[in-house]
Amino acid sequence: MNTELLIKLTMLATFILGFVLPFSYFFSGQQNKRRFKKSFYTNIFAVVAGIAVSLILAYQPVMAAEMATEAGLATGLGYIAAALSTGLSCIGGGIAVANAASAALGAISEDGSIFGRSLIFVGLAEGVALYGLIISFMILGRL
Repeated sequence: MNTELLIKLTMLATFILGFVLPFSYFFSGQQNKRRFKKSFYTNIFAVVAGIAVSLILAYQPVMAAEMATEAGLATGLGYIAAALSTGLSCIGGGIAVANAASAALGAISEDGSIFGRSLIFVGLAEGVALYGLIISFMILGRL
């Protein structure tokens, strides 16, 4: 079977298993917190598993073509490292900004004179994402 067709079918199955089935399960019965959690976790699991399978299927022809050279594998892993450093640092920065900004808004509502100090903490939390982006540029510069 053609690899490109297999990847498309896997992505279609990911869409159906990850989005259509969990939310049809949630909306078909009584909508409560337990059903929402179950459909949410099913959604996350199905999407991550489908994307992983699609990446494995897409990587097999590339791996077979570049098996003769080590540079191909190193380049591919370098791109993955750059993507992970940016993605994970942005997720961490988003979580940090969410916590720092909500605490800063609460503190500013009680005492408006601490706006400058609270803004510094929110800016420091955003710096985490920038550090990850800088690291990914450094990785991409070496490829």
